[in-house]
Amino acid sequence: MAVVVGATGSGKSAFALDLADELARRGRRAEVVNADAMQLYRGMDIGTAKIPVEERRGIEHHLFDVLDVTHEASVEWYQRRARDVVDEVTERGAIPLLVGGSGLYVSGVVFDFRFPGTDPRVRETYERLLAERGERVLHDLLRERDPAAASAIGPFNGRRLVRALEVGEITGEPFVVGLPDDAPLWHPALFFGLDEERSVLVERLDQRVEAMWQNGLVGEVERLLPLGLESGVTASRAIGYAQAIDQVRGEKTEGEAQAVTKQLTRRYARRQVSWFRRYPRVTWSRSGDAGAVSEAADTLLG
Repeated sequence: MAVVVGATGSGKSAFALDLADELARRGRRAEVVNADAMQLYRGMDIGTAKIPVEERRGIEHHLFDVLDVTHEASVEWYQRRARDVVDEVTERGAIPLLVGGSGLYVSGVVFDFRFPGTDPRVRETYERLLAERGERVLHDLLRERDPAAASAIGPFNGRRLVRALEVGEITGEPFVVGLPDDAPLWHPALFFGLDEERSVLVERLDQRVEAMWQNGLVGEVERLLPLGLESGVTASRAIGYAQAIDQVRGEKTEGEAQAVTKQLTRRYARRQVSWFRRYPRVTWSRSGDAGAVSEAADTLLG
């Protein structure tokens, strides 16, 4: 299995397509497995920079458009589905290319890590507290019980605060925010990372946000709202979509929505870089580096 990681806008999708083409030229088929949490959702195309089907070069892509916007994605659910897909691709004699920037989703697949179970009663208690009193109250409560988890999660991610409190109550153990640094691999994997100078990446991300609006993000959101976008716990909070919803509702101007989206996208990219830099044995390259694609194929084929 090959794992292609990096910040949003770093060129992961193009690298994966080029790598699949290069492998095909050498007689090996590769198939792409999505590891971007928001590209799981049907209809969320423009704001997630999802590669259109007609631009996938005939390469099989998996785990795109598999959830309605009202469904709540979870790492545990994704881990099961993605591992099943990876096994199926491998059994067909193809090379799975796990591609994406959702760090916990990638880690949940590639590292041998088992997620704690869930207790609907306990979760409901904290979800009710979140709905009635807000994220700050949950964060204060978690800070009393598990300071390290509270610091890592921060006060604005209600879903993860609920999960951390639930796990702590069920297991009596600290919540593992990421994955253990010494976790073994689930299956043998080779890691390829796309990196870019910060100034170049920021400019590219700002241009991407502007292009999202030019290409019709607001119209996409207007089509998804009747399908339940606002009630989707995961989908409604996606960067760009939440801001476009505010614009549609008249709570932000277009300029304000874009400005907030740019800021959040830059912040998210920084977190992605920090996350993937912790991975061992990643081969890093710049987007558009044809030599890196050839070298990656050499490594995969041994």
